[in-house]
Amino acid sequence: MSETKTSHPRGLYVLFATEMWERFNYYGMRAILVLFMTKALLYDKVFASNLYGSYTGLVYLTPLIGGYIADKYWGNRRSIIAGGLLMAIGEFIMFFCGSVYESSPQLSSLLFFSGLGFMITGNGFFKPNISSLVGQLYRKGDRRIDSAYTIFYMGINVGGGLGPFVCGLVGDTGNPADFKWAFLAAGIGMLISVIIQKLYQDKYLVLFSVLMIGLFYVDAKIFSFLSYLLVASVLFIAFVIFADKSLSKIEKERIGVIFIVAFFVIFFWSAFEQAGASLTFFAEEQTQRDLGFYTVPASLFQSLNSIFVIAFAPVFAWLWLKLGKREPTAPFKMALGLLLLAVGYLVIAFGVKDVQPGIKVSMMWLTSMYALHTWGELCLSPIGLSLVNKLAPMKLASLLMAVWFLANAAANKLAGVLSGLYPEEGKVTSFLGYQITNMYDFFMLFVCTAGIAAAILFVSTKKLKSMMHEAAVE
Repeated sequence: MSETKTSHPRGLYVLFATEMWERFNYYGMRAILVLFMTKALLYDKVFASNLYGSYTGLVYLTPLIGGYIADKYWGNRRSIIAGGLLMAIGEFIMFFCGSVYESSPQLSSLLFFSGLGFMITGNGFFKPNISSLVGQLYRKGDRRIDSAYTIFYMGINVGGGLGPFVCGLVGDTGNPADFKWAFLAAGIGMLISVIIQKLYQDKYLVLFSVLMIGLFYVDAKIFSFLSYLLVASVLFIAFVIFADKSLSKIEKERIGVIFIVAFFVIFFWSAFEQAGASLTFFAEEQTQRDLGFYTVPASLFQSLNSIFVIAFAPVFAWLWLKLGKREPTAPFKMALGLLLLAVGYLVIAFGVKDVQPGIKVSMMWLTSMYALHTWGELCLSPIGLSLVNKLAPMKLASLLMAVWFLANAAANKLAGVLSGLYPEEGKVTSFLGYQITNMYDFFMLFVCTAGIAAAILFVSTKKLKSMMHEAAVE
């Protein structure tokens, strides 16, 4: 039975389910990660924030390697299965870490870095390839692609909403000994994702995992090299791609658009990803979470974003199709996403302005901010995935999807650094000369960075549209 012009291939919903359970794993673990580090492992907030940034940064850096191997050797499906197995192993290692952190601190530290190392490696093979598979379900120029990525993105956020909810309920109980159950639940979710595909294993993946464990440990404990590695990776991959004489001038201009918009989304994700770090601290310490009979765990607030995505993704998917020829270009949509992110931080900034130390604010401020951030995310993230699919030459599809995630890597590392500026009583921090003494100053930092990036991207949309050569991709 052939697909109609408005329906989607059945394969989209298989990928929807696979990605849903993988995101259950990732976001479930992320929801309690900084809490586990500060409450069980007893790391201070600055170290935990920077470690969080290094972990999530490497999560989005390794797709460069996974995308390259998939394009050259393994293919998408084999890479997805291999990556999924490694992430499941990583979660089960974290379960044992959470079981022995009191009785054997040294073993627990080893297990902690090992578990995160396996998950970093696994994500490198999983993430770029499943995103590329979505685009391969459609012919070039199919107008359903933006809608397809928005539906796929809804699957991401079904898992992203369930993960923090389930892992928060079983792990974030107020007793640090219970964090291990969150890691176990996340690991089971990852196994379900793998079962949906065909099981596969390969010995070289273990060696890659050992390398990632070592790199993560060195960055956290010895020398923070990740920022330099990110810059070097961008320069190297850009040189390799643009030196390829088989690419036409039009193909290179389209690839240039991918690099340019990827730079701008660094400003989006570095602010958005505060959800797993500083905003978790804010929810834990400065948000009134009592409902009389029940205290909402701080980790559960991370489900709000995914709940809002599930609620609004169909609206945005319908809107892009409904606008028809009036539909804005992808760079314009992404600039709008940055603007909505800035407005979200502006709302919560005014919510905490002039609030005295020790006074907790209503949950509605966080809820309103996450709603605005979600609208911004729906304008930026699935549209970016779709844009890469439209502009990337087929032979570089997975590698250029990994370039897109490289921007996320830089943003997540920066998010950890910025979370380390989280203000505490009697502590003054600064970023590029900007003084932060309270939560209002902290939130306004993101209003300014995201707002300026949005303005520049809005102004650049006409030039980027010409570089996209849209007549060939619409």
